[in-house]
Amino acid sequence: MFKARKYIWLLALFLLLFSTEEIYSQCSMCRAVLQSEEGQATAKGINNGILYLMAIPYLLVGLVGWKVFRILKKS
Repeated sequence: MFKARKYIWLLALFLLLFSTEEIYSQCSMCRAVLQSEEGQATAKGINNGILYLMAIPYLLVGLVGWKVFRILKKS
């Protein structure tokens, strides 16, 4: 049972990391301005920046949760 959970987490992490090309995270105003640009290089850069900024709080909360879980498990 424990190994199955481990593989599910690894699969979820893999899918999250490698599916970011299809995620659109711009607001409607940013999208309207950036869609008119030729080549879409700036739009891709802004999307990647937004996703990066969005991921950091989730990683920090996950790290704190993991530390708390380990502390509670010891006691």
